[in-house]
Amino acid sequence: MKRLLKRTDLNEDLTPHSLRQTHTSLLAETRVSLEQIMNRLGHTDNQSTKNVYLHVTQEMKKEASQKFGELMRSLR
Repeated sequence: MKRLLKRTDLNEDLTPHSLRQTHTSLLAETRVSLEQIMNRLGHTDNQSTKNVYLHVTQEMKKEASQKFGELMRSLR
């Protein structure tokens, strides 16, 4: 993988694990269920999936802020 990364404009510090984490976070961002993500990763314990692989992305933070704003506007 290091050899291939050197031939591209990608970060040379990428690892298979970092790509796996990114893939998992993007699945969560598109609302794939935890059960489906666990199945895709071969996990049987949801804690390892949540603690190691799922990360809040910038898009998720933006969406949470927008939803909160909508909630507050609806209370007027």
